[in-house]
Amino acid sequence: MVIQTRDRVLTLARRLFSEQGAVPDGIVAAPILRSWRRCIEQGFDMGDTSRQEPMTQVELRELRQRHAYLRRMCQPAIALLRREARVTGGLVILADADGLVLESAGATDFASRASRVALMPGAPWDEHTAGTNAIGTALIEGRAIAVHGAEHFFTPNRILACAAMPITDPQGRIIGVLDLSGDARCDHRYAMGMVGLAVAQVERRMFAETYADCLLMGLHADPAWLDTPREGVVAFRDDVLVAANRQALGLLGIGRAAIGVYLFEDVFATRIDEILRGADRVQTHVGATLHVRSQCPASEVRRHHVSRAVPPSTAEASLHARSVASHHVSYDAVMLDKLARAVHVSDAGVSVLLQGETGVGKEVFAQQMHGRGRRRAGPFIAVNCAALPESLIESELFGYEEGAFTGARRQGSKGLLRQAHGGTLFLDEIGDMPLALQARLLRVLQTREICPLGGGRPVTVDFALICATHRALSVDESPSVVRPDLYFRIAEYAVVLTPLRERADLRDVVCAIWAGFPDAPRLPKEIENLLVAYTWPGNYRQLVSALKTLWILGSQAGRVRMDMLPAELLRTGAAASVARETGSAGSASPLRELTTAAMRRAVEQYDGNVSRAARELGVHRSTLYRRLGESAASKSVLMRR
Repeated sequence: MVIQTRDRVLTLARRLFSEQGAVPDGIVAAPILRSWRRCIEQGFDMGDTSRQEPMTQVELRELRQRHAYLRRMCQPAIALLRREARVTGGLVILADADGLVLESAGATDFASRASRVALMPGAPWDEHTAGTNAIGTALIEGRAIAVHGAEHFFTPNRILACAAMPITDPQGRIIGVLDLSGDARCDHRYAMGMVGLAVAQVERRMFAETYADCLLMGLHADPAWLDTPREGVVAFRDDVLVAANRQALGLLGIGRAAIGVYLFEDVFATRIDEILRGADRVQTHVGATLHVRSQCPASEVRRHHVSRAVPPSTAEASLHARSVASHHVSYDAVMLDKLARAVHVSDAGVSVLLQGETGVGKEVFAQQMHGRGRRRAGPFIAVNCAALPESLIESELFGYEEGAFTGARRQGSKGLLRQAHGGTLFLDEIGDMPLALQARLLRVLQTREICPLGGGRPVTVDFALICATHRALSVDESPSVVRPDLYFRIAEYAVVLTPLRERADLRDVVCAIWAGFPDAPRLPKEIENLLVAYTWPGNYRQLVSALKTLWILGSQAGRVRMDMLPAELLRTGAAASVARETGSAGSASPLRELTTAAMRRAVEQYDGNVSRAARELGVHRSTLYRRLGESAASKSVLMRR
């Protein structure tokens, strides 16, 4: 009775749509209505019959051979659904990503009826051919779709009730669709759930086979769902996320752009060696705790074991510290998403322009793009256009032949653009490149050929291009610092990097950078608070320099003290406190307490010499007397003066 009532309502909706082009809200599901509109746009009529022409046996055999992998991966799932289809009198159907039916199996009597509407191997069921139907519409919508009876666009297909779901490979590409179809007069309420479980089984099987050489992790918030089609599955190769199924993406709160770009440490707060040692839980960076089952090949375990077993030498530790100080930036979810998108567009040959304040980490971002992109095996060539003398920039960039000019090297020079061949060219402060050379650079980007100074044959170059600027470039400026034609070539995709003061997770950034220094002493909470309260006009460069100084001095002294902070941090803290006292700022904050502590430590450092301490802090001596006089702990120090 319910099915009959629903069919009458849909029949009325079809007539309204056919006559008026619209139906009242809530009668037809949104995906079905969108499909009907697409069919109308193609010139279809609901009363027509779809023009499906099944393949010949030779064509079908070739089609099946092309999709041998998909068919093999789906065999267990099809066998499971076939038993259900025989009981309910339906068919299980496997189609490729174009909607061409590869396999069908199930109840013989229904297969005979279905053949009247060409629901058989070799038939096309894409929406452009067969109108609204579960297979074709699921492929266009990119998600599970159920189409029942009169929801089919063409009238003859109303005998069908179908539930279909796309099959996605580990890289997120739709490679096929699994469908369970039956008689529209019967109840098929469980069909979609069964198809969903079957597709999850197929995708897990592809994971296990494709990434047998990787660290595989099954994830779920409920341990009971591990090792079932409901679990999320991720794969890491050399610590890089190389695959994730749809369940895992949902659990981790990341998009498909993360695949091939994110590192293990970008996804999880738990260390990877804990997983290799058999940890059964993992912490994500969004604060969720997930249960985990892991499978790792012996080669991956050995790689991590060797890296931990060999202690670094003193020289290596120093080199690591310099690397941390100059390159480490802790990215939050927003920045990681920007990075992933930039990597993907760069890998596709799109030029990327990075914009942001001085010290915000544009070169580090470019290095991260290079290190996570397809060209990471090639060189990363960084050129600061503002630092090269105008008289040398042309020869440095484009190279020259022997004898091209007075003072030229014997054998000539390749030039920086040729050195970037096969890798990434990073042009920092592109707005400072002379206009005359911008024309030559534009020519190189258009032809991908370089003509060295002094003649010679053009040399083909192939590199990813990343440019950067600390100021907002605009072709509307007068005069413009960048040629309009070059601007549109280098700014095909722009990324704006967030200044440090706008980071909501600044404390995490400070702690992450500090943790990267080898054998770093404990960072006192009062110093950590002062670092978090500071505005950092020099952004990451200034923060890393301050932390590096603290690490060096603190390592020598065995502990980190307030007086080891750079003077500008202490001066800013003192000035902010004085402003609050005189009413030129808002209500007091923890910064006042931090400043008082800094003043007290400075006076102690100089054995009670208030004048010298005031000079170092950049404040008046009376300010120190007044502020420290309020503190009972400081009176004994002042009494010495």
